[in-house]
Parts: sequence; C-alpha cells; structure tokens
Amino acid sequence: MAIRDLDAMFRPRSVALVGASDRPGSIGAITLRNLRSGSFTGSVFPVNPRHRVIDGLPVYPDAASLPAAPDLVVVATPPDQVPSVIAAFGARGTRNAVVITAGFAELGERGKELQAQLLVSARAHDVRVIGPNCVGLIVPAVGLNASFAQVEPPKGDIAFISQSGALITAVLDWAQPRGIGFSCIVSLGDMADVDFGDAIEYALHDPATRTIVLYVEGITHAQTFLSALRAAGREKPILALKVGRHAASAKAARSHTGALAGSDVVYEAAFRRAGILRLETLADLLDAIETFAFTKPQLGARLAILTNGGGPGVLATDALVAAGGTLATISPETAARLDAVLSPTWSRGNPIDIIGDAPPQRYAAALEILLDDAAVDALLVLNCPTALTDPASAARAVIETLKTKDGATNVYTAWLGEQGAAPARALFREARVATYETPDDAI
Repeated sequence: MAIRDLDAMFRPRSVALVGASDRPGSIGAITLRNLRSGSFTGSVFPVNPRHRVIDGLPVYPDAASLPAAPDLVVVATPPDQVPSVIAAFGARGTRNAVVITAGFAELGERGKELQAQLLVSARAHDVRVIGPNCVGLIVPAVGLNASFAQVEPPKGDIAFISQSGALITAVLDWAQPRGIGFSCIVSLGDMADVDFGDAIEYALHDPATRTIVLYVEGITHAQTFLSALRAAGREKPILALKVGRHAASAKAARSHTGALAGSDVVYEAAFRRAGILRLETLADLLDAIETFAFTKPQLGARLAILTNGGGPGVLATDALVAAGGTLATISPETAARLDAVLSPTWSRGNPIDIIGDAPPQRYAAALEILLDDAAVDALLVLNCPTALTDPASAARAVIETLKTKDGATNVYTAWLGEQGAAPARALFREARVATYETPDDAI
C-alpha cells in the first residue's frame, strides 16, 4: 500500500488555507483560528483573493503568489473550485491536501463527477487528499489543528479515524473534560483518495500511537483495508464501530458519505480474522477510548473484584464470565493478610466484599494487599453509596493507594449511583484512573 508523502500530511512544516475568512462563524474563519491557536510552529498561509490581511496575517490571492509551496493545503472553498485549487497547488509542488468542502459523492451524480475531477487533478501531480466532506486533520503532537472542530485536544496515544465528522466533534467534546488526548484524529469523509487502509497503516507506523479506534460506514478498497487491518492488528489494539448493519442504516450511510456499506456478515468475518474488537454502540466506543487512555496494556484475564456491596460484586462476576474473563483465585497468603485488616464478616473469597460500612481506610488496606498478589492480573473496585460512608472519600483512598504502587496492575473503578458518585468519578478522571457508571460497563 502506498502511503507516500503522508509524513508531510501529518507533520507539515507549512500549511496553506484556501478559503480563509474573517467572517465570524464561517468554516474559513474557524479553521484559520484553529491553525493559529495551537502550538503549531510552521508557517500558515491564508489564501483568498478577496482579502489582503486577516487578523494580522498577510493573505495571498492564489497558489502562485505564495512565498513557497506548502507541505499541506487545506481547502474550504465552494465545491466547483476544488479541482482547480488542487491542480494549482499540485503544480506549485504541494503534495498533500485536506478538502473540508462538502458537495461531492454524497450528493449524487453531479457530486460524483466533481469528485472524479478532484481525483484527476490530484493524481496528475501526486497529491494525496483527505476528504472531501470532512472536518479535517488534527495531530496534537505537532500542534496541528487543520480542522473546524470546536475543541483543541491534548496529546495522547489513541488514533481516532472516522468517516463521520460529526462523530469526531462529539467525541472531542466528550473527551475534553476527561483530559483524554489523541495521537491523531483523521476525518476521512468521502474518501476520494486517502482511505482507511492508508490511515491505519500510518497509525501502525506512528510511534506516538498505541491504540487505533475506527468509526466505519463503508470502505472503498477492500483488499488494502484488510491488509492494513491484519498488519496493524498484530502490533496494536484496534477497535472498530461499524455501522450500517441493517438495510435502513446502510441506506443512511450512502446518503451521508456516499459509502457502500456492504454485507455486515463480511465485515464481521474480516474483523474476527484480523483480531479486531468490534464495538456495538457509541457508548462502547467512548468506554473503549477512556479505558485505553487511562490504563496500560492488559496482560491476563484474572480479575479481582473489591466491593462494599455483595449485589454489585455478583453482577460484575456474571458480566466477567459472560465476556470470557476469569475470576482470580485469592491465594491463602492474600486471604490471611485480608483477615488481618478487614471486618470478620468479609466474604473470604473473590469478589472481596468488605461490607457496606467500609471506611476509606478499609478500601486502601484491601487494595494494597490485592495489588501485591501475583495471581491478580487486574482489579475492579466497586462502591455503593450508603449513609455510613462518603463515596468521594473512598475514591480518594483508592487514588492515594495507587500512587504508592508501580502501576503494573490495571485498576478499574465503578462508583454506583449518580448524586454521590459524580464527585468520585471526577476525582478518578482527574487522577487518570479508569472509571465507569456500572459494573457491566467496567467489565
């Protein structure tokens, strides 16, 4: 698979924005603001024949007038102008483009003709194109925000590759208060050129990316897509939310990006063969992103469950067994140490029920002992609100205990309820401890 010049796409030294504007709320104005507001240290060249200066920056009328050929051109002009813009920048020496403009394959025959013209212009000059009909490209590691997204995400190690720009903006809005960062965010849109195969292969070879998360409506090149999945699946975790499973939703996908959804059975088989974890819902996707942001690679499936309520412990056990996990066997040495610090009425087994009156100190003592047990691959800590204890205090005890350990064992938390649990969840997210609303979500 050719991914020529994509290094300059994702790490450009200079960016031109065609369609730059000073009109508040316009895509040209928002994209220019995003390009300038981050930590991007390269040159930014606004292009618009109707302006001379925008926000103190000189504005150029066209590609020929630029002082140098930019590594990347971002296009936000009317669709009829896009093919000629790509041709002009390609002739100047630019080899990468992000076309934000909509109005192409998703709009029927006229749009398909325009998209074909765009592709002819690009291929004539070896220009790689992301889009059209996309939100843009964000690479926090280099401060690049070539998009009209409303949020500037921090650096992280998750690559999020999506056909839907709306889903990207929603995920960014959800991730911001949680402090979740990304290695790159790629809005593929109509995929006239750069498609899932290209983006996955780039993320595979990107040392800043640990996990790849996909939102898929349909694919353009099945063979390259499958090759990229298989190659990346051997090296990094890949999770995919594939929509269009039914006739009505597949039709909706075609009207959205012009994607051909294809048979869901085929996608399911392809994901299984490549070792891809398929997500079923948007909630699954958000939970997956939060999990990978706040945990290390999970080795082993033996889980210990620490809880102050028996019922949630049983719920978690049911979910664990149904998902193919394993309940850890607590060693006699660990049980003896727990006996020394817990109430005589504790469960003496896994789940470790430390009873509803458990104060923060009891959580801390039990957690420290369980983290020392080599037979425990991961820990799920549960809390049920009672009038006897404060959920936030229990959360602080867990956080402080984790600070004293090396972090080799992943710890997941689920504080049940809403009014009492919300402050505790905020504490966990601030401390970058994975947290969920229910035991099932955590499992």
